[in-house]
Amino acid sequence: MPPVFAHGALRLYLLALLEDGAKHGYDLIKALSDRFNGTYSPSAGTIYPRLAKLEEEGLVSTQVDGRRTSYTLTEAGRRELDSRREELSSVEKDITASVRRLADSLREDIGSNIRSLREELNSTSRQARAAAAHQEPVLPPSVAAQAGSFARSRAAEQLVHGFRSELLMLIRLQKARGELSETQLDSLRRVLDQARADAKELLER
Repeated sequence: MPPVFAHGALRLYLLALLEDGAKHGYDLIKALSDRFNGTYSPSAGTIYPRLAKLEEEGLVSTQVDGRRTSYTLTEAGRRELDSRREELSSVEKDITASVRRLADSLREDIGSNIRSLREELNSTSRQARAAAAHQEPVLPPSVAAQAGSFARSRAAEQLVHGFRSELLMLIRLQKARGELSETQLDSLRRVLDQARADAKELLER
């Protein structure tokens, strides 16, 4: 996929976003994400180095308030922006084209995820039907006990498989929407670690 911004275009667009007032780095990231309708959200590692470069060039100034830094367009920055209005208009057109392209790609990913999920569900359904159709022979008690243990193990495996499939489906949907946050990931990691510990304790008794 082509880059979202052509060379130098993001730098210019950041100046435009600061034209109506001071903003924090997070505000700029959110403004860009909103402009792309959520199909693209730049990382802090993309935005902050460019802001630092703009400050170095005297086009923006900074004000630190605790742990947060706000960025303001300087007079030199306004002159730079005014001199490049035509180029900015071209950047806006490129952004519109990028939004359309990214949305198409997102729809393809969602379609692929749905097809994959259907295949997993169909496979699980076929396995369940095959197990239901299977007739167990009459066995001696010792063999029957072994068979019962095997069946319970099989049922436990199916529980784990079903749990995994459901989680994967939810994760893929979050991924397709671009909604899986760092906080959600940390919470999910803690929940799964606890579930793993509880399951191991139960099975090792």
